Amino acid sequence: MGKINVGRLILGGIVAGIVLDIIDYPVDGIWLAKMWSEQLGWLGRPEFSNNQILQFMLTGIFFGIAAIWIYAAIRPRFGPGVKTAIYAGIVVWIVGALIPNFGFMWVMHLFGGRLTAYTSLGALFETVIGTIAGAALYKES
Repeated sequence: MGKINVGRLILGGIVAGIVLDIIDYPVDGIWLAKMWSEQLGWLGRPEFSNNQILQFMLTGIFFGIAAIWIYAAIRPRFGPGVKTAIYAGIVVWIVGALIPNFGFMWVMHLFGGRLTAYTSLGALFETVIGTIAGAALYKES
């Protein structure tokens, strides 16, 4: 088992995060924007500010780095390629989106079930696609 190539991990992670963020924009920024606006209003909160959007984008980069780190860690067992990238993306999605979304947004009734479900499904798609893109750049040496 070789060592993780940290340079490629960071490169692949940044690419994964950028791809994730690019896909997230039409999902949450366009298709679900009205639902976000309405439900934030119900909580007495304003729409997302530019600063908050930037923070979401930086979080996407961290998601990408985490996904490629998991990909690099499981790659020796599952082999390189798309299938392993999908597994890594699903792990990051479960821990970083599914559990927080349903464990906080929905269970605590902060947001409605449809918004929670749609944003969670969007996150699955964007996280897996981003991980596949970033994993394509990862090499052990």
